[in-house]
Amino acid sequence: MIPSRYRNSVLFALLAVIWGSSFVAIKSGLHAFPPVLFAAFRYDVAGAALLTVVVGLGLRNDDFQWRPTTRTDWTLVGIGGTFMFGAYLALLFTGQQYVTSGVGAVILSLKPVVTPLFALALLPNERFNALEVVGVLLALVGVVVVADPTSIGGSTVGIALLLVAALVFAFASVVTQRLRTTLPALTQQAWMMVVGALVLHATSAAIRGVPSVTFTRPALVSLAYLAFVASIGGYVIYFDLLERIGANEVNLVNYVVPVAATLFGWALLGEPITESTVSGFLVIVAGFVLLKWATLKRGVVAVQRPSRRIPQGGSETVVVSGNAYYRG
Repeated sequence: MIPSRYRNSVLFALLAVIWGSSFVAIKSGLHAFPPVLFAAFRYDVAGAALLTVVVGLGLRNDDFQWRPTTRTDWTLVGIGGTFMFGAYLALLFTGQQYVTSGVGAVILSLKPVVTPLFALALLPNERFNALEVVGVLLALVGVVVVADPTSIGGSTVGIALLLVAALVFAFASVVTQRLRTTLPALTQQAWMMVVGALVLHATSAAIRGVPSVTFTRPALVSLAYLAFVASIGGYVIYFDLLERIGANEVNLVNYVVPVAATLFGWALLGEPITESTVSGFLVIVAGFVLLKWATLKRGVVAVQRPSRRIPQGGSETVVVSGNAYYRG
């Protein structure tokens, strides 16, 4: 039993460990599965499990909306499933073939930085001040540092794919903000996983046909870990923290995950920790701090306020769904 005064800190650290170690699980599973098909298998399992839970909640509670019912609900699920779970995961798993766990996590930590760029273009009343512009530019410089242009190779291809993955996720999260729905966050997550799995299977078949797959024990362990621990377990912890400490604070986990991923990759897979990876990550974090300076200052005050309830629909739940700002 975790003492109440340490509960949030312990869960925050656990979430960082779970999501950081998921990059190692991806790397391990890629030895057995084609990347897009591996991502599809992940959400076959996680989607089926979570949808079973959602349907069960709906059967026990008539007030719980266990499935999309309106056109807006289906549009939200369709966009989120296609882009935030489908295209995003296809690019992530494919790009992760070429880079270390730490590099993958560092590039994906760019998502909270590039999301405001799409918000600026697509949402009304969005504006950047000079400090925020500098923050975005600094974070992009960090990606260049991680990519290390002096050594163009396979890792650069992987970084490019992961960067596109971050952009796809950011774009979809902003587009879904425009959709107002009362669909509970848990229901959104479950149905988006199902749609994402279908998109990933279709993409895998279009790229490779029907490949021969060997289900080795390490591959199955990686798949189970990603489906149950990283996807469902991480999701539950994330939303528990979201309710207790708020979005500003919990989303800082995006900048602890790369540290965990780098250390797990080094310890379990023998992946090197390079100077460019560490330097680039620090530059990206500095860019994020500049971009979110005003929000982070408000967050320090918000920690002392009473906990907030999880919104049951709308922009907040969409932005954070799927390892909103999730990583792997």
